[in-house]
Amino acid sequence: MTNEILLVASIVLIYGGVIVFYKFFGKSGLFAFSILATVLANIEVLLVVDAFKMEMTLGNVLFASTFLITDILSENHDGKTAKKAVAMSTTASIFFIILSQMWINFVPSESDWAMGAFQTIFANTPRMILASLSVYLISQLLDVWLYHRWWDFTTKRFGDSRRGLWVRNNGSTLISQMANTCLFTLFAFYGMYDFDTMISIMVSSYVIFIVTSLLDTPMVYLARRIHEAAPEDK
Repeated sequence: MTNEILLVASIVLIYGGVIVFYKFFGKSGLFAFSILATVLANIEVLLVVDAFKMEMTLGNVLFASTFLITDILSENHDGKTAKKAVAMSTTASIFFIILSQMWINFVPSESDWAMGAFQTIFANTPRMILASLSVYLISQLLDVWLYHRWWDFTTKRFGDSRRGLWVRNNGSTLISQMANTCLFTLFAFYGMYDFDTMISIMVSSYVIFIVTSLLDTPMVYLARRIHEAAPEDK
């Protein structure tokens, strides 16, 4: 049960981290967390584990947190601010891929012990990040667009722009995460794993995204309360 415990703990840590960053640093904290989560997720996704009787890649919770962040920014600020978070994370990922490729092209000294591990990990990073960048842009911009379409719907349906938050949060995230899961698995792992393994990764990843999407709804409500208690921008 070690993997399962660690996976649950990572959800608590990462989602809790989003709220802590927002509480103390406002939307600037969410920009920073989005950059951190995107870069780390592109490394963590290289790991494949078994958990809850499924084979899955890691990085799913970190990726899911970026959707939580854009939903919080869309809810409490506006679509332009949410898109800014996407742009900042994308730019940081491009910088990271360039820097990581510089690392593995240095000539190590005789006493070096880390270069082999770095080359093993970061030699695959360009493909992962290029796949992630394209899919991230598509799915995140889709998420922001859908959030505001659902907002228009819930405002008309309930007659109040505050109500229906759970509808626009889950309605936007579940659809955009499906696009994210399918596209990323195909772009990142085609040729690396057999078809059955890819399908297993795709299904397990989306199952995790369904769970994380449902779990992030209380976080969006909490973030809205934090924003209303201290509405000034930080």
